[in-house]
Amino acid sequence: MRAPKPTLESALLEQAARHAQQYLGSVADRHVGATASGDELRAWLGTPLSENGEDAGHVIAQLAQAGERGTVASQGPRYFGFVIGGSLPVTTAADWLVSAWDQNAQMYIMSPIAAITEEIAAGWLKDVLGLPATWSVGFVTGCQMANFTSLIAARHHVLRQVGWDVERDGLSGAPEIDVIVNDEAHRTIFTSLRMLGLGTERVRRVKTDAQGRMRSDHLEELLRSVKGPCIVCAQAGNVNTGAVDPIAEIAHLVHERGAWLHVDGAFGAWAAASESLRHLVTGIEQADSIATDCHKWLNVPYDSGIVLTAHPQSHEGGLMIPAHYIQTTPGERDPRRFTPDESRRARGVTVYAALRTLGRSGVSELVEGSCACARRMAEKLRQHPQVRIMNEVVLNQVLVQFVPLPGDSRDEGIFTDAVIAGIQKEGTCWLGGTQWQGRRAARISVSNWSTTEPDIDRSAEAILGVIERANAKI
Repeated sequence: MRAPKPTLESALLEQAARHAQQYLGSVADRHVGATASGDELRAWLGTPLSENGEDAGHVIAQLAQAGERGTVASQGPRYFGFVIGGSLPVTTAADWLVSAWDQNAQMYIMSPIAAITEEIAAGWLKDVLGLPATWSVGFVTGCQMANFTSLIAARHHVLRQVGWDVERDGLSGAPEIDVIVNDEAHRTIFTSLRMLGLGTERVRRVKTDAQGRMRSDHLEELLRSVKGPCIVCAQAGNVNTGAVDPIAEIAHLVHERGAWLHVDGAFGAWAAASESLRHLVTGIEQADSIATDCHKWLNVPYDSGIVLTAHPQSHEGGLMIPAHYIQTTPGERDPRRFTPDESRRARGVTVYAALRTLGRSGVSELVEGSCACARRMAEKLRQHPQVRIMNEVVLNQVLVQFVPLPGDSRDEGIFTDAVIAGIQKEGTCWLGGTQWQGRRAARISVSNWSTTEPDIDRSAEAILGVIERANAKI
């Protein structure tokens, strides 16, 4: 098939833009869940691959049509599933530029615009989060890779301290690394430990309080029991409750022991951007590394994760391998030095656009607005006798259990799952289920820039309506 002519390219971009504008213009009013099944999507899209290709405009039209029913309205204001942010209009527009430029953001020589926007955005991120300017920053796919990269740096650092070169000699025969984690650590920490060869079953787990915060007294006890290289993984923002570990206390204990402190702050680290919430993450600047996401609370398009470390040499040392075909540019920052990726999208562009458009106060308002909406949702729901709010709503997470009426044979777990299924089917909003301390619960996460108080009120009313309909099925 011949390469498209410029006129065809323009027509396709205009066609895609029309479809995108139509989608975004209606996303706030549509059923929040996907309304097409997997079988329906396969029937619409699963045409046999042709020998000579098909009309490009027809392909775009087919994708757009399938997307109307096959997407989840996570761009909209009433999607409360997992911890998924929307996209600010400026970041969606900037992402279109990224696709049009089609840059490999590996090195400055490959894309000066990608390297420089990333360099500037990295400085702004440290400013907003209250971190020292000397920290290193890498732009990765998400918090999974940010945690992984942080722990690469940690492994390099703690083994170097005892004279072992893990990049050269591997782990066979290496001094044993003790890894200590919050008992409520996110699964991405354990996936990272698997990929690093540190294992998941040999970690030491720190007991937590009722909200999932690490108990510093138990951490102190565990630290006394380990003698060699040590990495401690704390958490800013429990995925169920939003609770934040006492980072300042933890940092003091960890550094007194000579260990490395990593903070998984996928969404909770952004509390540092708000004057009214900053106290929750007091001491985060004392960490050795932090992982966070921009596609959550900064509301840039997927995918966008950030790794930040207080030890640039260990950050780079755990990643870099010289090669004769690599061309560096003296005096310029090569993004590849700070991520495991070689070929990579210019993720810094959307972060740059978001931060420049919002400014410090805009980021603060975005975070505080989400938290205010979460508190409003909790207050609206807790007035109903069949609703239990299970957490202290300190950030943007609301953990809810739905309780059956007396005489209902269903237990709280079955009833809660029935209400969750009913909410997803009803479509005014979307939330998911979880397990918290042995009990089934619904998890409401407010992470979208476009969510307003009327959206919260409308969603709460719909949730309570589903409860009443679930009661009728006794």
